[in-house]
Amino acid sequence: MTDTSGTGAHAPETTDARYRERMYVTWYWWPLPLIAAVLLSAEIHMGYPGVRAWLPYVVIVPLALLLIVRSGRTKVAVEDGELLVGDAHLPLEFVGEVEVFEAKDKRRVLGPHLDPAAFMLHRGWVGPLLRVQVTDPADPTPYWVFSTRKPAELAAILRAA
Repeated sequence: MTDTSGTGAHAPETTDARYRERMYVTWYWWPLPLIAAVLLSAEIHMGYPGVRAWLPYVVIVPLALLLIVRSGRTKVAVEDGELLVGDAHLPLEFVGEVEVFEAKDKRRVLGPHLDPAAFMLHRGWVGPLLRVQVTDPADPTPYWVFSTRKPAELAAILRAA
């Protein structure tokens, strides 16, 4: 083991990214929260004169923008021998059966047939879903259900692994 702290030496980058996507919020989801933020700011503006009149615009509208951007920063990736969905990761050796569900089947998959112990990361603006069975006997999570824009491509990569 070599200690490289403080010497300027860095560990080599060994990222084997076979699949990567970010689930950005689509453009037509932006106007409604922004209009709501402007209307809320205008409502507060009407009740207060002076500095407090413009302060809601400076606080609420950027906050709405920040929330939209943050909700679209979700990452789905297969790299370094793991499936990464948001902050969760699953080693590829524990990936079992992979199922693709189109947007029309979301209600059935996310409704009464969803196991409460399942890991779920759903984004409403992304149509397809992927369900990945977890084969790790020590993991209480039976499967993962998550949104992805390219389910066939990701399913093929996971099945090959």
